[in-house]
Amino acid sequence: MTTFAPLIATKLNIRTQQAETVLALLAEGATIPFIARYRKDKTGALDEVVIQQIEDESKTLKAFTERKTAIEKSITEQEKMTEELQQKLNNALTLTELEDIYLPYKPKRRTKAQVAKENGLEPLALLILEQKDTNLPAEAEKYFNEKIKTVDEALQGARDIIAEQVNEDAQLRAKMRKLFEDKATLQSKVVSDKETEGIKFKDYFDYSEPVMKVPSHRALAVLRGFVEGILRIAIAPQEEQAVEQMEAIYAKGISESSTQVRKAVKDAYRRLLQPALETEFRTMLKQQADEEAINVFAENLKQLLLSSPLGGKKVLAIDPGYRTGCKVVCLDEKGALKKNDLIYIHEPGKLSSSEHTIRHLVESFSIEAIAIGDGTAGRETEQFIKKLGLGLPVFLVNEDGASIYSASEIARDEFPDHDITVRGAVSIGRRLMDPLAELVKIDPKSIGVGQYQHDVNQFRLKERLDQTVVSCVNQVGVNLNTASKHLLAYVSGIGNTLADNIIKYRNENGSFTNRNQLLKVPRLGGKAYEQCAGFLRIMEGDNPLDGSAVHPEAYALVQQMAVEKKVDVKTLIGNETLVKDINPKPYISEQFGEHTIQDILKELQKPGLDPRSEVQQFEFAAIYSIEEVQVGMVLPGIVTNLTRFGAFIDIGVKQDGLVHVSEIAHKYIQDPNEVLKLNDHVKVKVLEVDKLRKRIALSIKQTQEAPQRQEFRKGNARSFEKKEKEPDLSKASLTDALSALKKKFGK
Repeated sequence: MTTFAPLIATKLNIRTQQAETVLALLAEGATIPFIARYRKDKTGALDEVVIQQIEDESKTLKAFTERKTAIEKSITEQEKMTEELQQKLNNALTLTELEDIYLPYKPKRRTKAQVAKENGLEPLALLILEQKDTNLPAEAEKYFNEKIKTVDEALQGARDIIAEQVNEDAQLRAKMRKLFEDKATLQSKVVSDKETEGIKFKDYFDYSEPVMKVPSHRALAVLRGFVEGILRIAIAPQEEQAVEQMEAIYAKGISESSTQVRKAVKDAYRRLLQPALETEFRTMLKQQADEEAINVFAENLKQLLLSSPLGGKKVLAIDPGYRTGCKVVCLDEKGALKKNDLIYIHEPGKLSSSEHTIRHLVESFSIEAIAIGDGTAGRETEQFIKKLGLGLPVFLVNEDGASIYSASEIARDEFPDHDITVRGAVSIGRRLMDPLAELVKIDPKSIGVGQYQHDVNQFRLKERLDQTVVSCVNQVGVNLNTASKHLLAYVSGIGNTLADNIIKYRNENGSFTNRNQLLKVPRLGGKAYEQCAGFLRIMEGDNPLDGSAVHPEAYALVQQMAVEKKVDVKTLIGNETLVKDINPKPYISEQFGEHTIQDILKELQKPGLDPRSEVQQFEFAAIYSIEEVQVGMVLPGIVTNLTRFGAFIDIGVKQDGLVHVSEIAHKYIQDPNEVLKLNDHVKVKVLEVDKLRKRIALSIKQTQEAPQRQEFRKGNARSFEKKEKEPDLSKASLTDALSALKKKFGK
């Protein structure tokens, strides 16, 4: 694969040596997190994103090479390979170019052109293409036979042959493809009698937009409507423009023959080329929209996985409910279930006993924090707990996916003697303690931070989300003695089998006391140890470095640093003053370059530092349903999901509100991620409440003072035009507001 390195380097704007190094490391079995963290000197400090791109590009180029070889073999076996054709294949840079070149030689179903050739009409077609001034009817009569009995039949067959030749012209297809890129529109119309059934696609009943400007969410919405049979769609430029460009290449002068050529060209476009390019561009649009949606999902998932953890505290967790009661569990600082119970806070006769139960559990298990699921009855349960005055922090925890976990095989394995309600409550509590450790047990698609996740390529989605989870797990690091097998499986170099073996070894032999013990785990050899050791933490083990991100391969180097500072490693590690006094240059060698030395020194200052921020308490306003939400209210909220068109905000009333991208900031932003992150605490103003459809339109920027415009300075050559006053969207209907915003910002 190193032969791909120059091409990859050019595309990604990196040095060829960098690409070669990464490809070589990947071929040796190194993981992306390992390369990014521990092989910076070799790669020139390439990050995970670029390394992933190198791997993806190498896969694309490999597929391209394999397809080129297959095409060459096919053409050669047909005995049609020429030096000129081979050169064209060698010069092709994309799969599309390859397929265009191969099209005339590609085995295909019996076409009209093939039938015409079988009827002996190819010489007539070639004569017509010369476009000489000839008596075509007389020439056509020469080709009469049992199947061809009229001039019209002969000319039609000849045109079929010409049309196929036009369609298979690689240069012309490239020209038409460029026209589609520049001028094609995506159009959709509602299918007759489908208006009521497809009301959710109302925005696309009569829709048109340049195909290259269609944002991913609109593309996926239109394509979903098409797949469900609600919408008819078309992708094409103006036919006249396309046919005119094709005629300019093939039609010459004015004659009977050129008239036939023009008819064949138009037929080629309508019957062959336009449908093929429409399919190609629809596929391209879908792929691009998929990738965009997957990127949104992956970014949201990353932010969610790296959410602030509460840490090792004793937690009382509640899975709220009305009729069936609230399931209560007590967890120790390691997340182990110590006690479960049931309270009924929505039955007046049971309030007193419920209060007594909570107080007793808090005291008995030295509870330090309370976690409440934010689903059904969550706010009411929060209100009940706060009225008790326990003096403990109370957190509403996003419980998306908790029900999926509670019914999963993973949950059954963890808690075989408890029902799904207990498992769900445990998941809520653990999610507060360590979101990453708990969320890895749930299919990412169930977490609720995606955009059209069921419409996109499922293989690519899973691949990308798995990559995201791996990246997050290794970025944070994993406690070897407390991690579940599901968390361990995402550590660099481990996977499911080794994770099971580690858990089994830990159960049989007790806690790990040093990283070297990993080599005693069945099937965990030297390569796996190299890949995983730096990401696994052993707190208070034999070697203080085992609790840090310093790789065992660098332990001797750290020991040397300690000796030269006349202290032991335990004294050195975590001593910022001592570490800052170390001059890195004398330690730079062929094995450990400058990047590695700097990383080691940084880690020695703050060993095992969790990159996640501390969890912050949050309190909603005293409203509990959409019926209480009024236009003009300014409310606290939490960002729960980000899409390209806006941000979804939880304001504590079960239905998330939407802040359109144009209402996020006073400055223009293209992507909400520019200024917002998942779980951000924000203030929002209510613009519109649609109680029937349970939709709430919100604004962030209308809660903030607009930045003052710069004064016009004397001496400026240009004057500023007076800008039109911004409309007050708070008093407009939801439809009118969104229409105005879309008009202004093109969203």
